[in-house]
Amino acid sequence: MILIKGAGDLATGIAYRLKKSGFDIVMTEIDKPTTVRRTVAFSQAVFDNEIVIEGIKGVKVNNINEIYKEINQGNIPIIIDEKAEIIKELRPDVVVDAIIAKKNLGTNIKDAPIVIGVGPGFEAKVDCHLVVETKRGHYLGKVIEEGSAIPNTGVPGNIGGYTKERIIRASSNGKIKPVVSIGDFVKKGDVVAYVDGVEVLAQIDGIVRGMLQEGIEVFKGMKSGDIDPRCEKDHCFTISDKGRSIGGGVLEAIMYMKNNN
Repeated sequence: MILIKGAGDLATGIAYRLKKSGFDIVMTEIDKPTTVRRTVAFSQAVFDNEIVIEGIKGVKVNNINEIYKEINQGNIPIIIDEKAEIIKELRPDVVVDAIIAKKNLGTNIKDAPIVIGVGPGFEAKVDCHLVVETKRGHYLGKVIEEGSAIPNTGVPGNIGGYTKERIIRASSNGKIKPVVSIGDFVKKGDVVAYVDGVEVLAQIDGIVRGMLQEGIEVFKGMKSGDIDPRCEKDHCFTISDKGRSIGGGVLEAIMYMKNNN
């Protein structure tokens, strides 16, 4: 059994690859996830109770009995458990920290026989057994046996020739109210959302690939959406190349640990 901390789009890419490889998966989330790519994130089950992503169903659960019930039905249970306290009761074989917080929020190398850290903020053989690289580029998905992932630069990866311009950011503090849907085409300067009445504008032309759930509390400058200049609508509803690559890295890390213990 594998417990994945976090259920955002990258964690979902990991969960998908591990589930397809035959592992039982449990995911933890906070009570109000701030996932932007909601259409391809099991975290959306927190709001909608369930979601199907590329044929795999994620279901919101409330306790360990419901966890086992959903696993037995072939689904992925998602439980609201910010500090992943369920680890003590569940005693998983593997813990994967895929919160992507760019720092360690409490994962310990003793949490399970195999502990994998995803992205910056973890040191292999200190916080966890292995680390998986999350930065786009040559080393994406690489399993790190010594040291840490590349530090967060604060600059999003290049997609279609754009980096920071493709990110939709909150215009002020308050609650967000989107006026476009994921999959919609927008032009530079279009209003895509409001934050307590203040307009949020698109910075480039493209398809809205991600947008926060309506009513989420945001702060000025917070990442609230994502515009994809490649304008491939299918990309809005399928796991990204980045998610699949990181998922492959986590699978490799688990098998490496399993085969070398």
